[in-house]
Amino acid sequence: MKQRAKFELRKPLVLWSLSLAVFSILGAVRTGAYMLYILMTKGLKQSVCDQSFYNGPVSKFWAYAFVLSKAPELGDTIFIILRKQKLIFLHWYHHITVLLYSWYSYKDMVAGGGWFMTMNYGVHAVMYTYYALRAAGFRLSRKFAMFITLTQITQMLVGCVVNYLVFSWMQQGQCPSHVQNIVWSSIMYLSYFVLFCHFFFQAYMARARKAEKAN
Repeated sequence: MKQRAKFELRKPLVLWSLSLAVFSILGAVRTGAYMLYILMTKGLKQSVCDQSFYNGPVSKFWAYAFVLSKAPELGDTIFIILRKQKLIFLHWYHHITVLLYSWYSYKDMVAGGGWFMTMNYGVHAVMYTYYALRAAGFRLSRKFAMFITLTQITQMLVGCVVNYLVFSWMQQGQCPSHVQNIVWSSIMYLSYFVLFCHFFFQAYMARARKAEKAN
């Protein structure tokens, strides 16, 4: 494999990224509308603790689709390998752990799932749109990539806050979850936060400093 020339796969990558972008945009719109409705009519606590997200006429489809989508998203890794790009730890660790946790949590319909899925749909809507445009040959500002990473970092912080709220309200018997799930979810979100922050500084801040020194 090392001796073989890399595959360009430009057109397949455009179609792949575009399909995931469209899927994520639709998911973000549908789940976002539902979460906003719950938030505005029932308040923050119900938006976190209410299990109706898993059973609503529209949201239940997108919750199920979210869980199923985590397996096909591993296709990103295949493109990286075939195109002989650098496969960083953050990439495969994030994909595998999200896949396992999503399947693990969905069966119990734990509290906080609506927030977790909606945020992920939203971030992926922007991220895969960016990937599709890049693969199609569009030259995009570096600030676009920085913005995406910052939204991912923000997502991890909000995820930690949601876990804290679930734990607090679970003690009052108002949030359906269990300690084991909250612990695993918190470990994931905290580790993602650290890894994405490290990636941000290495990819953008460190390179900027090197460029300044070179000049």
